[in-house]
Amino acid sequence: MTGRPTAPFSRFEFLIAWRYLRARRAEGGVSVMTWISLVGITLAVFALIATLSVRAGFRAEFVDTILGANAHVTVYAAPQTLENGATIRTMPDYQAVAEKVAKVPGVTSAAPLIRGQVMASFGEQAVGAEVFGITSEDLAQIPRIGQHPDASWGELKDFGAVEGGGIAIGSGLARELGVNVGDRVRLIQPNGVRTAFGTSPRANAYQVVYIFTAGRYDIDRTRIYLPFAEAQSFFNREGVADEIEVMTEDPEHVDDLSGPIALAAGQQVYLWTWRDSSGSFLRALDVEDNVMFIILSILVLIAAMNITSGLIMLVKNKGRDIGILRTMGLTEGSVLRVFFLCGAFTGVIGTVMGVILGCLFALWIDPIFSFVNFVAGGGVWDPSIRGIYNLPAKLQLWDVCKAAGLSLVLSFVVTILPARRAARMNPVEALRYE
Repeated sequence: MTGRPTAPFSRFEFLIAWRYLRARRAEGGVSVMTWISLVGITLAVFALIATLSVRAGFRAEFVDTILGANAHVTVYAAPQTLENGATIRTMPDYQAVAEKVAKVPGVTSAAPLIRGQVMASFGEQAVGAEVFGITSEDLAQIPRIGQHPDASWGELKDFGAVEGGGIAIGSGLARELGVNVGDRVRLIQPNGVRTAFGTSPRANAYQVVYIFTAGRYDIDRTRIYLPFAEAQSFFNREGVADEIEVMTEDPEHVDDLSGPIALAAGQQVYLWTWRDSSGSFLRALDVEDNVMFIILSILVLIAAMNITSGLIMLVKNKGRDIGILRTMGLTEGSVLRVFFLCGAFTGVIGTVMGVILGCLFALWIDPIFSFVNFVAGGGVWDPSIRGIYNLPAKLQLWDVCKAAGLSLVLSFVVTILPARRAARMNPVEALRYE
C-alpha cells in the first residue's frame, strides 16, 4: 500500500517526532537514551569549543607578548675580523642605518640597541639578567614596556634622567631581588674596565625608576633596560651599537619586509625575525590544534552514535505505530523524515546547549580558573614553565561554527540508518501480532 505524497517536513511530521521524543513512562528506556544522547552531544560540543578557544587564546597571548616586548625584525652587522684575530659584530654607523630602515614602508620604528649579560644584586640577593641599552624615546615605543601603564610602576620619563642614569627592570626580577622604585641595583659585568694589567670587572649602581610587566615570565624575570649612552660605556661599546631593533605595522607578514629592510641597511647585514625565533613553537601549536580537533571530533562522533542507539530502540517500540501510520496512508518518506527529525531534534538541542556552555566557559574563564586554583590550593598554573601568567581563551566565530557544524552534520548522518529502517518496515509484519 502506498500513501499520497506529502510535502517534505510537514507540520504533522514535526508533531509526531516531538511526541515520540516525549516517551511515556512505559517507554522510559527510550527517554533515558534520548537524555544520554542529549547530554553526550552537549558535553562533546562544549569540550570542543572550550579546547579551540583556549588554544586560540594561548596562541594569541603568546604572539602578543612576543610582539609587544621584542623586535619584529633584528638587524645585525656582518662579522668583522680585527688585526688581533678577534671577531666583532658591531655597527659604527648605527644611527644612519636606523634612519634608513625607519623610512621603509611598513616599518614603524628602528632603534639601535646594546645587549649584554650582567649579574644584578641588591642587598644579599644576586641574579643573572640581560641588559638592553636603548634610548628613552625608543623604549617608550615598545608596546608591552612603554605603553602598558596598568602593569607598571614608576615614571618612564625618569629613564636616564636621574643622576647616574635610571633603569627599568622587569617585575619578576624586581620581586626576586626585593627592590622597589627608587632603590639602587648594582650591575656587575666581567668584561669591564680595560687597564694595563688586563680587563677587570665593572660594577655600577643604578636607581630603579620604572618596573614593567611584559606578560611573559622569561622577560619579566631577566630583562633590564639601561640608557643607551650609559650602556655603551658600561659594555665598552663607545661609538657603536650591537643591533637595530625594528618594529613593523603588520608583524604577521614580517617576511615580506625582510628584503626592503636589508636593502635599506646599505651594507652586509643579517636579519632575524620573530618568526625565526618562535616559528617552531607556532608550528607545534598548529599541529596540536589539528590533532586536538581530530581527537575531539571523534568524541563528538561517539556522542552522536548514542542517537543511533536511541533511535533503534524507538523504532522497535514504535513498530505498531509505524504500521498504523502506514496503513493510514503515510509514505515511506514521511516515516523516514519523522524518525530523522527525532534524531535531529536531539542533535540540534544538544549542539545549542553545548555552544552556550562553551561560549560561557570562554567568556568566564578567569573566574572559573580562579575557582579551580582556589580548590586545588593554588599553584595550578606555573608561569615559569608555561611562560604566561594565566590560562587565556579567545572565542572565535570560526571555531564555534566548526564545532557546531561538525556536531550537526554527524547528528544528521547517524540518524539516517535507523530512520531508513523504520521507513522500510512492512506494516503487515508490524501489525501481525497486535
